[in-house]
Amino acid sequence: MKWRKKKRVNKERIFKTREKFDMLEGAPQGKGIVIEKRTVEAKQPNSGLRKCVRVQLIKNGRQLTALAPRDGAIKFIDEHDEVIVEGIGGARHGPKGDLWGVKYRVTHVNGQPLQMLRKGKIEKAKR
Repeated sequence: MKWRKKKRVNKERIFKTREKFDMLEGAPQGKGIVIEKRTVEAKQPNSGLRKCVRVQLIKNGRQLTALAPRDGAIKFIDEHDEVIVEGIGGARHGPKGDLWGVKYRVTHVNGQPLQMLRKGKIEKAKR
């Protein structure tokens, strides 16, 4: 029985660390309200300012930083918009690439897919 506690997967299950530190509490996506727009500086050796938003989740009131992916996506996100965020896909639910502390990305704004807004196929809905 003692060998089970040594494996990382079993530790997460036994001590419930995934539920404690996962902002979405095990859900694949979460809905939240945009508090502010901000830029995050990339880690070494890259340099650049990545466009992100600060989001307060509706389900538990926690705040997280979510990436606005690709060129021009930040233009379609305003403060007090309702957004849907998902995990960014880093190893062990961590950040991906050169973004320190950014573990989530925005997929929808006011019920409209962000990708379609970027391409100009649909217009942003008013809340």
